[in-house]
Amino acid sequence: MSHRIIRPEAADGFNRGRLDRRSFLLGFAASASALSLAGCVTNDGGMSLAEAEKHYGAVADKKFPISAVDISQVDPKYFRRTVNYESDEAPGTIIVDNANYFVYRIEGEGKATRYGANVGRQGFLWHGEAYIGRKAEWPTWTPPPEMIKRQPEVAKYARGMPGGPENPLGARTLYLYQNNRYTLYTIYATSEPDTIGTNLTSGCTGLLSQDMIDLYDRTAIKTKVIVMKA
Repeated sequence: MSHRIIRPEAADGFNRGRLDRRSFLLGFAASASALSLAGCVTNDGGMSLAEAEKHYGAVADKKFPISAVDISQVDPKYFRRTVNYESDEAPGTIIVDNANYFVYRIEGEGKATRYGANVGRQGFLWHGEAYIGRKAEWPTWTPPPEMIKRQPEVAKYARGMPGGPENPLGARTLYLYQNNRYTLYTIYATSEPDTIGTNLTSGCTGLLSQDMIDLYDRTAIKTKVIVMKA
């Protein structure tokens, strides 16, 4: 069964009146076919707090240090873990489950790595099939012209906001493409743990920085991405 990707009205995901990492825009949707998935998912056991502190500890990254996550602000169900996930998709495929705030990386043999995520807010969710067309570490963020019209205060970044801790895209970004064109949607890194399990962006998907680095390092260009309908 095929669907048309939902095209939300272009809008920024920044809090009104100020620029921050809690929400941001990268967003127009494009047309594509969506796959209807019916993965059977069960937990293999949760991560202990000691394990979570290790997984989400400070990272001495190449350009900028990444702070440890305050795991008290994250529901433990969103900690990274390996789960049972029956799927016909090839290992490496990324599946975004908007309805349940999870991102899966198919590992094969009925397993997947599951990450907690934030997703698009109501009215800005989209679904469809894409692929990773580009990857970037500490990427530059450039507000689209539509955002600048609505929020003149971001016009100073019209030529790009350099990568760094204050950049909305964070430490790593995977760019979603369709038919050789950038969709303006991404999977990005967030340093705000209280956003995991919430709807706040204009369609993009955010993982904790430590989780995003894990996914980024294991994801190749042209990797298939399936964004499920919420």
